[in-house]
Amino acid sequence: MFIDQAKIYVRSGKGGDGFVHFHREKFVPRGGPDGGDGGRGGDIILEVSYSLNTLATFRHQSRFVAQEGAKGGINNMTGKSADDLTVKVPAGTLVYDDATGQLLGDLVEKGQRLTVARGGRGGRGNQHYATPRNQVPHMAERGEPAQEFNLRLELKLIADVGLVGVPNAGKSSLLAAVTNANPKIANYPFTTLEPNLGVVEMDGEITLVLADIPGLIEGAHMGVGLGFAFLRHVQRTRVLIHLLDGLSEDPLADYSQINSEMALFDPNLGTKPQIVAFNKMDLPDVQERWPGIKKALAERGVEAMPISAATNENLMA
Repeated sequence: MFIDQAKIYVRSGKGGDGFVHFHREKFVPRGGPDGGDGGRGGDIILEVSYSLNTLATFRHQSRFVAQEGAKGGINNMTGKSADDLTVKVPAGTLVYDDATGQLLGDLVEKGQRLTVARGGRGGRGNQHYATPRNQVPHMAERGEPAQEFNLRLELKLIADVGLVGVPNAGKSSLLAAVTNANPKIANYPFTTLEPNLGVVEMDGEITLVLADIPGLIEGAHMGVGLGFAFLRHVQRTRVLIHLLDGLSEDPLADYSQINSEMALFDPNLGTKPQIVAFNKMDLPDVQERWPGIKKALAERGVEAMPISAATNENLMA
């Protein structure tokens, strides 16, 4: 299952307490203070892993607590610092403070790390409190408290090209035709219920990642249909392939509607470069409509391509 939102609780480790102790050995009945400092508590760190594609792992574990630092010891020995707790997340993860809504980080590169909760500093032992007037201090500092936060994670897919269009326009068929992806394909709206990714090999060295986004309908920017949940997945793409359904009652209205929904969701989406493709050209009725659609789009300054995802017509240049 594709999970692109999750909430987790994180708590760093508390710093270890400082130690109260006085040096004792034979013939030294009044040794000075030698209580050691406490160890540092563990941090909570989010790290990008390319082996993850969704946030599904957080359905089973949503609570992450780092270990506390050990308290100080005798003979000025510092307590052991706790290990940091590293939590793996997929590339494209946005991290928000769930209480304030503040964006804490955008994790996109492999191995990129974000410390979301810092471990507490260890408390100072009584050796630090000795003064000329008080050479036997019976006090030590407590370790710094832990930090704890409720975080909201959102995943934005990282793809070069995004496929957009109305439901049943043939986006999944196009993805399957030009990549090795195997999305669910059927002749009814909203067959695609989650984004699909595929890789196109242009030649021996150049590849492109395509993202098939569930179909958009009017009001998608306000949460109607499936659009609101997935529109953010095309925000990172460099280019959009706008697929028009050749069997639609009004492909031109569909074209305007999709562009409007994207612009209302994020104005930057309205300025992304688009390749407009008129799909299902393998059907005679669609072939008859094509000249009129081509002319109407040209009047808007749009150059469209006639294609057929079913027969691979015009898919490979």
